[in-house]
Amino acid sequence: QDCSYFNSNAVPLKLSFQNVDPLGENIRVIFKCGDDLRQDMLTLQMIRIMNKIWVQEGLDMRMVIFRCFSTGRGRGMVEMIPNAETLRKIQVEHGVTGSFKDRPLADWLQKHNPKEDEYEKAVENFIYSCAGCCVATYVLGICDRHNDNIMLKTTGHMFHIDFGRFLGHAQMFGNIKRDRAPFVFTSDMAYVINGGDKPSSRFHDFVDLCCQAYNLIRKHTHLFLNLLGLMLSCGIPELSDLEDLKYVYDALRPQDSDADATTYFTRLIESSLGSVATKLNFFIHNLAQMKFTGSDARPTLSFAPRTHTLKTSGRIRDVFLCRHERVFNPSKGYTYVVKVQRDSPGEVTFVQRTFEEFQELHNKLRLLFPSSLLPSFPSRFVIGRSRGEAAAERRKEELNGYIWHLIHAAPEVAECDLVYTFFHPLPRDEKAAGTNPTPKPADATWARPLGKVGGEVKLSISYKNNKLFIMVMHIRGLPPLQDGNDPDPYVKTYLLPDPQKTTKRKTKVARKTCNPTYNEMLVYDGIPRGDLEQRELRLSVLSEEGFWENILLGEVGIRLRDLDLAQEKMGWFALGSRGHGTL
Repeated sequence: QDCSYFNSNAVPLKLSFQNVDPLGENIRVIFKCGDDLRQDMLTLQMIRIMNKIWVQEGLDMRMVIFRCFSTGRGRGMVEMIPNAETLRKIQVEHGVTGSFKDRPLADWLQKHNPKEDEYEKAVENFIYSCAGCCVATYVLGICDRHNDNIMLKTTGHMFHIDFGRFLGHAQMFGNIKRDRAPFVFTSDMAYVINGGDKPSSRFHDFVDLCCQAYNLIRKHTHLFLNLLGLMLSCGIPELSDLEDLKYVYDALRPQDSDADATTYFTRLIESSLGSVATKLNFFIHNLAQMKFTGSDARPTLSFAPRTHTLKTSGRIRDVFLCRHERVFNPSKGYTYVVKVQRDSPGEVTFVQRTFEEFQELHNKLRLLFPSSLLPSFPSRFVIGRSRGEAAAERRKEELNGYIWHLIHAAPEVAECDLVYTFFHPLPRDEKAAGTNPTPKPADATWARPLGKVGGEVKLSISYKNNKLFIMVMHIRGLPPLQDGNDPDPYVKTYLLPDPQKTTKRKTKVARKTCNPTYNEMLVYDGIPRGDLEQRELRLSVLSEEGFWENILLGEVGIRLRDLDLAQEKMGWFALGSRGHGTL
């Protein structure tokens, strides 16, 4: 009963073997016939070596590395990882266009990690493993990356499967490469990392992890080239000549300094995040897989771990939407507290649901019942800001009417599993029974601003061969503009005294964020050490305002004589009114 098959081209078998240990779980494997698993074995071995290098350097990227074994020509077995789901299955819980939405991964992790500390741990695992996957898949040129080849564990660990294409041998649509981005890093992944749709300090941690992991692998360029070179004669079609090795050499850029490589990989992250082609590829794959989906599959709610029924939960007598509450996790918005009364005397529960979850219930009900049996659903669009207090109050009244009519609808609707699952308490709902919970910012367990009004800037400062190197890495906690919008920040530096203003250096402009990432190197050449000790680095953060005068957001002055520039100095500097910087 535990065996089945998968709907991909080679129709792999899903097999379950009995464990010789009577207390152990069955051993689940995939048996593939028609694929050369030697390439998968080699790719996984390279990733395993990368992971060993990271761990030896004290960096645990929390990689999931499964076993794979080729048992003959074009056949073999692959270990199945338990408690994991493909990104496609997670995304299509939000409809066939789920790959274009930002919330599916965060909602799925929240569903499987309802307690706050569990969710924070899952997000931490996601940040590390996602960074490791980005570096490994880029260096090895792993292609054919669609949302059925990327999996997510309920614990937050992300990993890739099916390495039929590597070293840059991408699948083609005519003359167009299917894999257009450097690696798969999409906005729904960034949503999990940021704890919402705006960049946070956790994104800084993610970028730093990627760049650190990339630089550690670059130190061992010759090891990877030698190991892959040994395999040139083994008959793997995509590893057959020196051009294939050159792909890895070019990806690792051994001629670059660590600072240049950090800047380069940061641009790769930005390029991948901004790529629409990846989401379009996911969407096309969703459409292609729809023909394999059985028509008898009953719709389920993406935020509910299991289905509940009238029989298991008890008949609902009445529902009433009591109030709305401001929430910050997993994103800012409003949640609605519903009082649910059942037939059992004194059995009253409170559940918290967002407007999007009400909307998902209605959309899934429409798949089962004609519209004539369902109450009309409130409009998604409201005039003004859709997350404002007034909009939430208006929606509260409309949703209250909707759920009252739903409970008093025809029995086949009011008593269906979807309705009873929706009103069944989730672990997160325990907080709704008492007073309003204290709002907690989404990134509260990560690096916090130190309380300075203007935020902080992370710099790396070094001096070598009469050159001063200033790496502008990240800024966190910038104040919003007076109109409430996020600024378009950039960094400008001078070496004072500078009456002619010849030492002006600038970074690129980041758009609409209070927590930008730059990883840009600003260089001052031809400065003797004696002259350097008389200088002060004046760093300003400004918001670009187009035709108007740019707005100063904060600045810091750093006396270079206070820093021992014999070695690199890295740290956060507080931004504020004109004054001297402190690490």
